Amino acid sequence: MQTHYPVVIVGGGQAGLSMSYCLKERGIDHIIFEKNTIGCSWRDKRWDSFCLVTPNWQCKLPGFHYPGDDPHGFMQRDEIVQYIEAYAASFDPPVKEGVAVSKIQRNEAEGVFEVTTTIGNYTAEQVVIAVGGYHIPKLPPLSERLPEHIVQLHSSEYRNPESLPDGAVLVVGTGQSGCQIAEDLHLAGRQVHLCVGSAPRSPRRYRGKDVVDWLDQMGYYDLSIDEHPQKEKARTNTNHYVTGRGGGREIDLRQFAIEGMQLHGRLETIRDGILEFADNLKQNLDQADAVAENIKKGIDAFIEKNHIQAPIDPPYQPVWEPEQPVSSLAFEPANITTVVWSTGYHSDFSWIEIPVFDGKGYPGHDRGVTTIPGFYFLGLPWLYTWGSGRFSGVARDANYLADTIAMRQKVAQRNDWSTINEFLLGS
Repeated sequence: MQTHYPVVIVGGGQAGLSMSYCLKERGIDHIIFEKNTIGCSWRDKRWDSFCLVTPNWQCKLPGFHYPGDDPHGFMQRDEIVQYIEAYAASFDPPVKEGVAVSKIQRNEAEGVFEVTTTIGNYTAEQVVIAVGGYHIPKLPPLSERLPEHIVQLHSSEYRNPESLPDGAVLVVGTGQSGCQIAEDLHLAGRQVHLCVGSAPRSPRRYRGKDVVDWLDQMGYYDLSIDEHPQKEKARTNTNHYVTGRGGGREIDLRQFAIEGMQLHGRLETIRDGILEFADNLKQNLDQADAVAENIKKGIDAFIEKNHIQAPIDPPYQPVWEPEQPVSSLAFEPANITTVVWSTGYHSDFSWIEIPVFDGKGYPGHDRGVTTIPGFYFLGLPWLYTWGSGRFSGVARDANYLADTIAMRQKVAQRNDWSTINEFLLGS
């Protein structure tokens, strides 16, 4: 059995598959280790009504752009899985499913990487880590203060309203997952209490187009992390909440409040059966609206500068304002039987014994290229552009890394490492 490869790819999601496609194009032998199955994260860690928040036309995996007949629609969960499975079938990547990697280290004497897997030990001249950045569901310590009869689950475990016990549901967090899960429960007629955080929101359509179409036309999706006003801080920003549900629409929490959803400020603590909230509901709603309005202003400026004919939309008017904020709520009288924690993920690269990480466990890299020769990352949020961790931008990153890998391989065969270092430093 072959145990040495020029390139090992860890992770068989859209990033790992994209990397494989680009290496195949260049005739570079490689293998992919995927601990689950292709499409597993989309199939098993999304709820039943989940759909993309970006239009289908942005699905641009290398060699396999969205093949359907609804480019301006939003694929639902099962369609996304089918898209990824069809992509893999289109070029037959050398993937070993059900194989976990438990350790990667560098053998300096041999000049190779040693990869420990559940089916044995492998070596490689170059390694691409394509496992994304969302690994361990983040549950706050507050979760330990809830009584045992309250059902608690992370957003990755939520499937549908019918799977939860009867009663009201507390959703904590208003990123994309929190807002969409709250909407899913609300539309099913469940009483929802939503703890509103500082996540921004986005308009869905503005002046005759989906906002994504405008941002694409404005060149936003070509903006690199180095050009971003916030630089590397952009990598930790919370995603704007919006939805592709029902053909795509805005999520306006104020409208939900009119319809009976109970909005609260940030959840601060739990004591003696009482939920205590920060007095920041109005502030958080206003900030989210301000971000949406700033996006519109940017589009307005672009339209004016380029003399584009576009309809005028009426100014946004808040449909609801919080009155006296509710500072506390007893969960027993409120009949809260379930808490959904939409509180994000921790990254876990502890199995990688390569010195490329900062003090917070984030890999240091430039467009996915680390300071360790032959060691790369792909598919991280804002690895290079906004789309790096998405279907829209991973092809650009994968092609860049494939070119780098091919150059390193070519130069290594000539034993001219000075040239390859010059190439990388000058790229």
